[in-house]
Amino acid sequence: MHVASLKLRDFRNYARLDVEFSPGCHLLLGNNAQGKTNILEALYLMATLRSFRGVGGSQMIRHEARGYFVGAQVVGQGVSEIKAYWSPRERKLSVNERPVRRLTEYLGVLRAVIFCSEDLNLVKGSSQGRRRFLDLILSQTVPGYLVLLLRFAKSLKSRNALLKQVNPQEAELEAFTAELVLAGTAVMEARKLLVPRIAPMVRFAFRRVAGDVDDMSLVYQPGFRGDLAVALANSRSRERLVRTTVVGPHRDDLLIQVNDRSALQYTSEGQKRTLAVALKLAQAEFLSEVHGSPPVLLIDDVMGELDAHRRAAFVPLLDQAFRSGGQVFMTCTEENWPRELSRDLIRWTVQEGKLLVS
Repeated sequence: MHVASLKLRDFRNYARLDVEFSPGCHLLLGNNAQGKTNILEALYLMATLRSFRGVGGSQMIRHEARGYFVGAQVVGQGVSEIKAYWSPRERKLSVNERPVRRLTEYLGVLRAVIFCSEDLNLVKGSSQGRRRFLDLILSQTVPGYLVLLLRFAKSLKSRNALLKQVNPQEAELEAFTAELVLAGTAVMEARKLLVPRIAPMVRFAFRRVAGDVDDMSLVYQPGFRGDLAVALANSRSRERLVRTTVVGPHRDDLLIQVNDRSALQYTSEGQKRTLAVALKLAQAEFLSEVHGSPPVLLIDDVMGELDAHRRAAFVPLLDQAFRSGGQVFMTCTEENWPRELSRDLIRWTVQEGKLLVS
């Protein structure tokens, strides 16, 4: 899979961009605030329909413009022409000129994995980010999972709205509880099955990147024991006090441990950064294994945050992308990638919202 062309209109600092890309490793080189990361953001946006920076659509519109347009031609098993327009008043998304009505129809047209400084939140941040990490992998690899996740989210929202009422109707509450249990149990089971599959990949990547003998593990950690329906019934009195659903897959976590101790509490900043990189390396490896080809890799100046040994740990993943005809986009302010890649790089200079072949 690779992105053959990219079009931007009024996106971030790009008034207009039309560029073609070949498979291989593309290096976006330039000073800060020139638009390197904005290219990665546009590509990730088309893969997931969200920014990896955690911002809304209005923040991606160029100053004083009404809305933004992003488009791409993606070559995978076939050729897909993606067009997306966003403004505060209008939103359009199409693939091969056919409007996309549901998110479930779209995910998978472009698969991408981002490596960025925000990844550190997978280790240091709230449990929500770790749940999203699992859910994104499952949505890209398990047919029907996204439908389950959306069903759960809808039932949770409705149930919480009822709990906020002074005297909620018990019959309605029970109906939404039944739907929440059905969809929520399936979501939790999918997550529980995924974690043992990706854990060895994360562990191997961690040791390869860290270059030491520290061991690590992943454990899916529900916020309750036993059956979800029973846990909800037992928490009813607490729900009346706080007026929200207090147990379920929306409260679960992914426990990351190093040498059998919490990574959040007992690791250095360097180890946390290494863990974050290992999680993303495993994500890319897992998607490659399931689909038979690697996702598009987006690496946002991560090389500058790692020493030479840790940078070299990316080489096997990048080599795999090269061998399979895949694609990598890397941003750098200076040439600090592993030497093994130098002969294969396609260099671009990014300056004030313009992209030129170096």
